[in-house]
Parts: sequence; structure tokens; C-alpha cells
Amino acid sequence: MMLEIELEADEEWDSSAGSATSWEKLARKAAEAAIAESAYPDLAASERHVEISVRLTSDEQVRALNAKWRGKDKATNVLSFPMAEDYELQDENFAGRELLLGDIILARGVCEAEAAGKQVKFADHAAHLLVHGTLHLLGYDHQHEGDAADMESREVRALARLGIANPYEVAA
Repeated sequence: MMLEIELEADEEWDSSAGSATSWEKLARKAAEAAIAESAYPDLAASERHVEISVRLTSDEQVRALNAKWRGKDKATNVLSFPMAEDYELQDENFAGRELLLGDIILARGVCEAEAAGKQVKFADHAAHLLVHGTLHLLGYDHQHEGDAADMESREVRALARLGIANPYEVAA
């Protein structure tokens, strides 16, 4: 797969947690792991150009987007805006065409606070949110209980591919 990650990181992401290059590497690995655990693992083996846009920004920016597009006037950890239709993911006739999966936006402060609260590394939590966001771009949702369990199990398997522990397991 020719996966392209178009990454834009605000200064607060670059300065305290690594460079844009390391975030791009993490986003690529997270997306590849999510795709491998999706219903579309063939995307990884195809010659198709697949693109994901990742924006690492502030809580304020995510709050504004969440208010505008979801009607929720609060910051959240990750937003995903899918662009591909199911038929574009499935149809082999699209093999030669570029596939724009969509946009993933992470909020720095929310992500950092969640990582601290869960006592996990910030980069590991960001990887989890990138896997989660990629699965949303691939059509997965967690609004209904059965769908949530399926999505969660795919996340856990994708994170295991990255050497990251199950984030849903309660530590004893």
C-alpha cells in the first residue's frame, strides 16, 4: 500500500512530545495497524495510493470543530471525518485510483490529560486515538453495543501489532 500521511502539528505537539517527523511515523504505523485489522486488509497489499490527513492541534481548535460539525461545544480527544464511501473501499475497479480516507484531528490537552489519568505514555495514547480515528475513516462506529465491541476488539488487535497494551483492560 502506498499510504500517505499528510500531517500538520501545532507547535505544542512538536515542542514537548517529539518532532512532526516522529508523529508522522507514529500516525503511519497506527493507520497501517488499523487497516490490517479492518474489513479491508487488502488495502495494505494493493498498489493503491491511500491518503489520510492528520491534524495535531489544540483543545480550542478541536472544540470549535466539534461544535461546528457535531453540535457539541466541548473539546474531545479525537475527531474523524471520513471521505471514502463503502463501495470505494470494497470495489476492486478502484484499485488504480487514489483513495482519500479522510481527516483525523487530535486535541493535545485532552489527549495528554487522558494519558496521565490512565497512567500510559502520551505517545501510546495518541497511537490508540490514531488507530481509533482510522477505524472510523474505514466505516467503523461505536454508537451501538455490538458495533462498539467489534471496533474495540479491532483496536486492541491493532495496538498489539504496535506493542501497546490493551487500553480497555483495567489494571489490577
